[in-house]
Amino acid sequence: MAVMEFTGKTVEEAIENGLKELNVARENAEIRVLEEGKKKLFGSVKARVEITVADETKEEVAQEPIAKTGKQTDGERAVEFLDGLFKVLKIDATTTLVSEKEKIEINVSAENNNEIIGKRGATIDAIQTLASAVANTGRDKYVRVVVDCENYREKREETLKRLAENLAQKAIRLQKKLRLEAMNPYERRIIHSALSEYEGIKTQSEGKEPQRYIVIIPDNVADADAPAISVGNERRGGKDRRGNDRNSRGGRNNRNGSNRGGFNKKPYNRNSGGNSKPTGGTAMKDFDFFGTFLGNNNKDN
Repeated sequence: MAVMEFTGKTVEEAIENGLKELNVARENAEIRVLEEGKKKLFGSVKARVEITVADETKEEVAQEPIAKTGKQTDGERAVEFLDGLFKVLKIDATTTLVSEKEKIEINVSAENNNEIIGKRGATIDAIQTLASAVANTGRDKYVRVVVDCENYREKREETLKRLAENLAQKAIRLQKKLRLEAMNPYERRIIHSALSEYEGIKTQSEGKEPQRYIVIIPDNVADADAPAISVGNERRGGKDRRGNDRNSRGGRNNRNGSNRGGFNKKPYNRNSGGNSKPTGGTAMKDFDFFGTFLGNNNKDN
């Protein structure tokens, strides 16, 4: 039995895509709906169906031969490598070769998917890079390799599209340029594509890998020469609603000027000599708010 998963804007479209690719009649296939397609405020969720077909019902279809090394296809070699990698890492995971047509698609499932995906997808991106290197060894023409886990790639893409539209609206409202956190080329392409036809803004990539990032620039920008505001940090500086300087003290201040808590932006007392200690509040380390990139050389993680 052959079991494959297909997607589409609607359930019917997903079924038609599957039947066409498998080249079987509907009456010879067993169809199970995994997820209904639906629209959201920004973007949509694709419909997913699973189609099961007995091997003897499939007709012969002429396909372009897949490049092979020895007795294995490029995809099979990548899968074998990942199986060995997970064994070394002591991760209980199952690796499945989904497709080898226009691109090599590999799905990984595990009891703990977080071990495969990692923080903001950093681990699965690294796994995909390794699998791509193995699959393309000895090839004259590069083939794209996609490693997924529990439909993470599609969910991440929808998240980035929603984020892009929200930030585009924010840039126009503030009349300021917004700088996103560093992302890998794939995720930057999603942002650029999502905003390519969005009226009132333009996007451009700046910086060098692996710290390359996107800047969203509104047409109504108040000061074109002003530096872009980092997403999540735009409230630093300036005045609050009461006219108080936000950088004068950590956290919010009450009417008597005392600190009501929050994070202290000046954690060390410069007048205390060499034995300076944090003075009030809690020193806060800046964290990236979203985005992933390969090559992060953070020794603490």
